[in-house]
Amino acid sequence: MLAVLTRPGRSFMGRLAKGDDLLRALEQVCREHNITLGEVRALGAVTRARVGYYDQEKREYYFLELDQPLEILALVGNVSLKDGRPMVHAHVTLGDNTGRTWGGHLGEGTPVFACEFALYEHLADQVLTRQYDPETGLTLWPK
Repeated sequence: MLAVLTRPGRSFMGRLAKGDDLLRALEQVCREHNITLGEVRALGAVTRARVGYYDQEKREYYFLELDQPLEILALVGNVSLKDGRPMVHAHVTLGDNTGRTWGGHLGEGTPVFACEFALYEHLADQVLTRQYDPETGLTLWPK
């Protein structure tokens, strides 16, 4: 088990540009403001989406390509370091024009139509760096 005591840092709210890749743009905000630990939330809409599901037996991500406009009903995620750079790990719930929902691990390849985000920095005496976990096959925080 891992539990790191954190204290509040800076908070940012903003809007991503139309056409931005949702995941990469959030990571860019983190790099620009040197945020290495935190949490992110967002809402808005995308022109299409790429969301993933991790097959625990095969230890592989499978991605759905949703080629339609969708509302971002909720995006929640965290920020930590991977390979020395801020990485956003986010899950997203999306809705289509019939009210049907889709969700999963946010992948690259999700262009923004409109997106407002909130980014909360956390300060800690310990750095959280993602590393390969042989037990799950994922890149996780250490135990």
